[in-house]
Amino acid sequence: MLSELRVHLATQIPIVGCELTPFVLRASDNALYADDVTESSPVHGHFLRYKWYRIQSDKKPATCSVHPSEQATLQCMGCVKANIPLPKSYHCSPKCFSDAWQHHRVLHEHAAIAAAAHQSKGETLIEVGHSKTYTPTADDIGHKLRFECIVLDTETKLPIGKPYPSLTSHVIPAPSPVPRRLITVSGVDVLGHSGPDFRPTFGNFTVLSYNILADRYASDELYGYCPSWALSWPYRRQNLLREIVTYRADIVCLQEVQSNHFEEFFAPEMDKHGYEALYKRRTNEVCTGKNELIDGCATFFRRDRFSNVKKYEVEFNKAAQSLTDAVVPSTQKKAALNRMIKDNVALIAVLESKIGYGGDNLGKRQLLCVANTHINVHQDLKDVKLWQIHTLLKGLEKISVSADIPMLVCGDFNSVPGSASHCLVAMGKVDPAHMDLTVDPLGILRPLSKLSHQLPLVSAYSSFARVGGTPLLERQKRRMDTTTNEPLFTNCTRDFIGTLDYIFYTADTLTVESLLELLDEESLRKNTVLPSQEWSSDHIALLAEFKCKPRSRR
Repeated sequence: MLSELRVHLATQIPIVGCELTPFVLRASDNALYADDVTESSPVHGHFLRYKWYRIQSDKKPATCSVHPSEQATLQCMGCVKANIPLPKSYHCSPKCFSDAWQHHRVLHEHAAIAAAAHQSKGETLIEVGHSKTYTPTADDIGHKLRFECIVLDTETKLPIGKPYPSLTSHVIPAPSPVPRRLITVSGVDVLGHSGPDFRPTFGNFTVLSYNILADRYASDELYGYCPSWALSWPYRRQNLLREIVTYRADIVCLQEVQSNHFEEFFAPEMDKHGYEALYKRRTNEVCTGKNELIDGCATFFRRDRFSNVKKYEVEFNKAAQSLTDAVVPSTQKKAALNRMIKDNVALIAVLESKIGYGGDNLGKRQLLCVANTHINVHQDLKDVKLWQIHTLLKGLEKISVSADIPMLVCGDFNSVPGSASHCLVAMGKVDPAHMDLTVDPLGILRPLSKLSHQLPLVSAYSSFARVGGTPLLERQKRRMDTTTNEPLFTNCTRDFIGTLDYIFYTADTLTVESLLELLDEESLRKNTVLPSQEWSSDHIALLAEFKCKPRSRR
């Protein structure tokens, strides 16, 4: 016979469009019951049945208790547990709640007096689902949901005992940030050619790069300013997916994608939207815990636009082992490996366009090389960052030698504009007097001789620094750093605001047509920086539209 059960919901605040998955636990030891305790797979002659109800009521406390004209997006769970009247528990933003706390805490102190009935008269239950999971709809907004788990006898099909219920707070609509626009910057060529003369070879294409913030890193300790429901993975994954598919990019490069989330969520969901997927998990010499929690880089491409020709996987750990074996004295090898083995990876895909093209490219294959990487995060390891990027660029140089192929290098480089790592990519070399080069305790940079490469890489977003003339473009220029020609920030938290993410392209083969507008730092601060209810990562997405130059002009 099934033991006494306990039902638990990961989040008490349901959001429209975000799936709710309750945990059904054995009360004696909190062991999780498997999802397959069904009528066809009973346990000891019993099975589980689930039901979801909407608690229909004329009262919909969906407005802020402090600012009645504002939609409520946050609820004080202390009020819910203390049975304080629900209208007093709602706030329009974390800042609103924080500002009102001194007054609001009095409600908790007088909870015994202010307690209200758990359910008001006139409420009715309307069944809305009969599976274990449920995704709230617009019809549920302003209403509570009730989940019930029922134990039934396999033979009689009759319930045994009372249902095991769990109650949510009121359903709220999914926050909807102001859409970011794609802004035209065509007509500007960094090599000095006239833009209008460029003829498309295989059609324009768009590339998105986005560090989505892996769930394993999204802790309350780091992001306590974000409401817990907005930081939960069930909410963030749906919000991230909505944002990503809205951009309709032809190529999508994601970083910090956990392997279990790739297999169970992103790969199947992106497949529904017409994308094929490639994935490279970080190596796990340093990462600890379960393998499925290790993150990596995921590259998606529209199957109607591209096919995959070849996939390369770059494991910086292997390259570090080879370097130390070759140049580091045996007495220093252990220290060198401890410093260089950091599990970072890169994923390189050579894609072939399926779009027809003519003119001087008639009958020729149109290939595109896309690199997706996540460089080491530690700010005191500038030598390791630089070495990782140099290793990646040298690998891309070998590919470029073997084929006349446009290249994109996307990802989270964990390097600010003007750093040695950024200079190496964007300028093709590093000034020997650069301050970052003084950080090389083991001499791992000396064997690299000249820190340079031959790829004509340019940052796509630097195009915003070279255009103007309209209010929209001038607004974007104000969101750029005039000294580095990079965005003021792509990562925005309480502890750090700056640019770490880039889309680099080979300027002799590609030209930038459009860029996704940058977010404004001041508007983000109103939403308690990132992540927030609207934006579910601490990074912002970057997107660029490219046109391939005719080969005769290269």
